[in-house]
Amino acid sequence: MITVEEAEKIILQQATEYGAEIVPFDTAVGRVLAENIKADRDFPPFNRVTMDGVAVNYNAIENGISTFRIKATQAAGDVPTGIDEHTECIEIMTGAMLPPSVDTVIRYENLELRAGLATLVTDDIKRGQNIHYQGKDKRKDDLVAHIGQVITPAIISLVASVGESELRVKKLPRVVILSSGDELVDVAETPTQYQIRRSNNYTVKAVLQQHGLEAGMLHLPDDPEIIKKQLKTCLENYDVLLLSGGISMGKFDYIPQALADLQVEQLFHKVQQRPGKPFWFGKHGNGQLVFAFPGNPVATFMCLHRYFLPWLQASLGVEPKPPVYAVLNSRLSFPHQLTYFLQVKLHQNENCQLMADPVEGNGSGDFANLADTDAFMELPLDKNEFEKGEIYKILPF
Repeated sequence: MITVEEAEKIILQQATEYGAEIVPFDTAVGRVLAENIKADRDFPPFNRVTMDGVAVNYNAIENGISTFRIKATQAAGDVPTGIDEHTECIEIMTGAMLPPSVDTVIRYENLELRAGLATLVTDDIKRGQNIHYQGKDKRKDDLVAHIGQVITPAIISLVASVGESELRVKKLPRVVILSSGDELVDVAETPTQYQIRRSNNYTVKAVLQQHGLEAGMLHLPDDPEIIKKQLKTCLENYDVLLLSGGISMGKFDYIPQALADLQVEQLFHKVQQRPGKPFWFGKHGNGQLVFAFPGNPVATFMCLHRYFLPWLQASLGVEPKPPVYAVLNSRLSFPHQLTYFLQVKLHQNENCQLMADPVEGNGSGDFANLADTDAFMELPLDKNEFEKGEIYKILPF
């Protein structure tokens, strides 16, 4: 049995790139960039007006002029219209290109407009106000998004602005989710008194969808020959197998033997943790990875977040985020030599500290509690008593 840290290290050593592909930019949210994106021109591309009002030459104000004749009106997207005399102004709208002959924009709130004239009603005017100058944000050929960056709606806005209608993104691994056990029936079925509906596979699928990954799903019955045959097919067609259940010491836990028969090398089996102690991880000779999580819902959920998602991010070249910590908000005893992933509810106190309130559950099969919690708090295995006010790493979900 190995520690959480050892398991993490072994898994991250198997991070693998799966190449790149081209996708339409408007379908790329959540994907990871496989190319650098540069500005095709300055941002903004011209001196841009940021307030509705009038544009004047500030020298006129310095010379005591406070009333201006409106020469023309310019909307955003119009060809710029200049002034010929300092006593003139241009009525101009937000987003318009500032004409070269003017250098200051006065908003409507500081003006009185009457009979084609604009008169200042304030002395608080500064040269160059209400203008977003060309190149202030980015210069042509500046980097606006980089390889390894997760594509957010903000990045979609950027790539649209530079005219990138297609994006080169990291390919996602082909993943299949496998549940197992004759006690599980489909969601739409009515279980008998001794059966339960399948839920782990849908939970895993939902988590993966949040990370832009669509996975296949398959259920394995408690039959060693069928299990072996189905696993062989999955190893031939997928890069990663995510299994839930069938890996403990039970009489019908056939999966470890089936994986061994298929030459999947066991890299570890059992981790010093609760929940999820029976976690199994291995690698096939052709590079396929097998994450075999315990069947208990909380164990599957925790292992997915603690091990698979960091592996996925590493494989996609995403820079890891710094760990998040919270303050334990009540005293706790845990009398086992295991890393304990405690379910917690998070809140901020009046000092803006992130506080973690333990949520008592009924073991790793108590999935109902997951809906009422925000994170797992990772309590180290070298302690048994945890005091209120101590700070530990959390795994938000």
